[in-house]
Amino acid sequence: MVKRVLMIAYHFPPMHGSSGMQRTLRFARYLPDHGWEPIILAPSAHAYPQTDAGQLADIPKQVRVYRSLALDTARHLTIMGRYPRALALPDRWASWHLTAVPVGLYLIKKYKPDIIWSTYPIATAHSIGLSLHRLTNIPWIADFRDPMVQPDYPRHPQTYRSYVQVERKAIEYCSGAVFTTPSTLKDYQTRFSHIPTSRFHLIENGYDEFSFSSVAHPTISTATGKITLLHSGIIYPSERDPIYLFEALAILQRQNIINANNLQVVLRASHHENYLQSLIDRFEIGSIVSLAPPISYSEALAEMVAADGLLILQAANCNQQIPAKLYEYLRAQRPILALTDPAGDTAQKLVDMGVDTIVPLNSSVAIVEELQRFLSLLRKNKAPIAPIEKVRTNSRKAGANKLARLLDVTIEPNK
Repeated sequence: MVKRVLMIAYHFPPMHGSSGMQRTLRFARYLPDHGWEPIILAPSAHAYPQTDAGQLADIPKQVRVYRSLALDTARHLTIMGRYPRALALPDRWASWHLTAVPVGLYLIKKYKPDIIWSTYPIATAHSIGLSLHRLTNIPWIADFRDPMVQPDYPRHPQTYRSYVQVERKAIEYCSGAVFTTPSTLKDYQTRFSHIPTSRFHLIENGYDEFSFSSVAHPTISTATGKITLLHSGIIYPSERDPIYLFEALAILQRQNIINANNLQVVLRASHHENYLQSLIDRFEIGSIVSLAPPISYSEALAEMVAADGLLILQAANCNQQIPAKLYEYLRAQRPILALTDPAGDTAQKLVDMGVDTIVPLNSSVAIVEELQRFLSLLRKNKAPIAPIEKVRTNSRKAGANKLARLLDVTIEPNK
């Protein structure tokens, strides 16, 4: 007998520029291998700031995708540069709830799913999941790709209170809460100590082997010539601020240790180009650091594989998070320089993988020293690379297997 899961996800093709959509997309690809048929409920495409049809082809043909109207309050409901905050609670896509619940009820009547699954960091997705669960009593799994509430997040008091309410109800009403990092899991178990620990589960992000199957792995030699370091993806000013990296590059440039002939730092699809360009101009490192536009997902993977080294930027206020692209970096089998707090989950993941090229993001002095060591290791072909056997334990296929087992266990009492 076929088992069905209704998956509620904001991040899904044709959205462009979000590594987060890979989680739902790859679950949808691999869950059928374990006897689960996914039915996707996503917002209408114009809810996304940017779209790209490239990954629509990655949606398996057997996966049914339904969409309901969703407006971005900041883009669609702004008048004279302002919009009522009440229309953006818990987030800017609150309108999606009004359309998704009726569509969800229609899908439940039509397909009779055994379980509901929703994924944050769009809080409205969990609000939809909660409503459908309470209206139908179908078991519900709440997936948290990031911590929902932290001491300093969300920053606006009204939004914070709204998030607290959604988070509390999600944990109390869901049959299972899934997290992507060990520290986040532990934090939720501590904050919700009245909830049985058996309700909390860890399913990390990962990479998709299928996506890498068509990517060529060139032979790379860094003994001579220019070294290229790549950061692929969004650089958030408050969570991945490169100011200390740029200061370190400026110091090394003044000392003539690095220059345009021996080093190129490429920041691909940063989404905050104006801010970054102002820093590049301020530190006078434009001959070394370049901002590159977004490219397709397959092209981005190919660029990772071809780079001499890959950069991770992660501030200490994100110690409970691991960037999704780290798993793709690991699979690319290129050396990684991680500018992140050694006490955080990102650093611990790298250490577990045998990578020790790690330095705090907030110290230009430390970055100067570690960057020189990293470049030296690259030139000697001695920079650490995670063993492929360890990397493969972090595949999306392995994650889907874990999710399928959780879904099976969750519905078992109802069978």
